[in-house]
Amino acid sequence: MKETNRRGALVRALAVLFMFAALGCRAAPGATAQTRPNQEEAKPELATVPEIPPEPPRLRHAAIPENPSPGYPVAVGVNRGFGVDAAVLMKGGKKLGRATFFPIAGEGGKAPFDATLITIPSTAGSGPAIIVLEADGKPVAEIPIEVAQREFRSETIRLNQQMAGIQANNSQERTEQARVLWDVLGRVGKEVHFIGGFVKPVDSERRTSVFGSRRVFVNAEGGTSTSIHAGVDFGVPLGTTVLSGGGGKVVLARDRIVTGKSIIIEHLPGVFSIYYHLDHIGVAEGETVAAGVPIGRSGSTGFSTGPHLHWEVRVFGENTDPDALTARPLIDINAILAKLEL
Repeated sequence: MKETNRRGALVRALAVLFMFAALGCRAAPGATAQTRPNQEEAKPELATVPEIPPEPPRLRHAAIPENPSPGYPVAVGVNRGFGVDAAVLMKGGKKLGRATFFPIAGEGGKAPFDATLITIPSTAGSGPAIIVLEADGKPVAEIPIEVAQREFRSETIRLNQQMAGIQANNSQERTEQARVLWDVLGRVGKEVHFIGGFVKPVDSERRTSVFGSRRVFVNAEGGTSTSIHAGVDFGVPLGTTVLSGGGGKVVLARDRIVTGKSIIIEHLPGVFSIYYHLDHIGVAEGETVAAGVPIGRSGSTGFSTGPHLHWEVRVFGENTDPDALTARPLIDINAILAKLEL
């Protein structure tokens, strides 16, 4: 009887074990796809590549050349959208010049930009300088440049009777003529007439004086005075045809006591070419001329020692070496755009 009871207990225990084993074969929560064949296979997540934000707009600038000599103009270009309206030349903590920007249109698929010219004064020494870009009178960027060394010629000029009389002339007429002249050269228009390179105004290589020469004038009594020659003098015969150095608008064409028969042509805002001591004026004020067309004939009028043409360039009032602008364009669009990366 006891044996029978033990066998019954053993059978019941085995039955319980089989029951738990069967329960363990059922899928538990969180089972994988292999244990749950009816569940949709989970899709792997793809790695996402972060987007690179576009580079924010920034002010770009260019200065050509970066190592100008005294008397040479520097062309400055900036991209638009930052309100840059002026360039100020600083050297040794001193302000040497200021120029305002004007628009250069995008033509032939080229990008538009703003540009100006600013001249290194012929009195500036060599060494580092800075062009400060301004927007509404506030500095927004600086362009470092290096002013090259340059030596200028010295010359002594003995005054003839005519020249001595002009030098001593303190009349109201002369004063008024000087006022008109500087009023013209001080204007900054808005028209872009010409951005190419200048052509020589006469067909001659003979020069009786060069740009920037340091002059000493000696009068009949032995007294002296000094000046810096603002242009180039071509020693040509009386009546030689004079050509316009570049295209532009005639803003002055009249006879003056000091400079004789004179012509001034505006090429860019603040940029003028000047023709003095003419024997004949062949254009009128307000007239528009192309580059290389006849505008007058050479002479020896005004403060002059003999027949010649005085050719001068002013950039925002600063006397500028004309030869620098026959060697390259006033505004070299391709060179500036390359530096601006536009």
